[in-house]
Amino acid sequence: MRARTLAPAALAAALLTIAGCGTDSAGDAGAASPSKAASAQPSAGSGGSGTKADGADGAEVPETLNFTATTVDGKPFDAKSLAGKPTVLWFWAPWCPTCKAQAAETAKVATDYQGRANVVGVAGLDKNAAMRDFVSDTGTGSFPHLSDEAGDVWKRFEVTQQSHYVILDKDGATAYEGVLPGGEGLAEKVAALTG
Repeated sequence: MRARTLAPAALAAALLTIAGCGTDSAGDAGAASPSKAASAQPSAGSGGSGTKADGADGAEVPETLNFTATTVDGKPFDAKSLAGKPTVLWFWAPWCPTCKAQAAETAKVATDYQGRANVVGVAGLDKNAAMRDFVSDTGTGSFPHLSDEAGDVWKRFEVTQQSHYVILDKDGATAYEGVLPGGEGLAEKVAALTG
């Protein structure tokens, strides 16, 4: 009888952990954490051996940006093009209300820092059609969004929940990761990296 009681409770806890929208553990403190992605192994689509290569404008590409993906519009995306500038990776899911609340501020930061910093949405936890609808509904089409249905980019950066930002400095090191409710504080974090 006890096993029947524990199994549903364990399943419910696991589902809440996977689908927690906007919750965060250590990332909310705002302190820079070590770059988890720097030690990540290249994914199947990363296209590299882990050595630095030339990216856009001749910038060296750190391992964190040595991957490829496809945008929600079906276009190829090479993260090497992000090298040499601070980069905001915004991990979101189409059905997440916290993500929707972050959209306006994230789009504003993308516009305000265009040419000085990169902003890239990384959509997951749903199908591509829902991802495209989210971009359209939230007015965030001014910057690229990756369709990460398989979760390859999420795994690369060890992201386990939606509504999560990973902010990289110009050298690809993690400067911040965590949740920023409503995108609050995002502009200040990017400003600090762009000087």
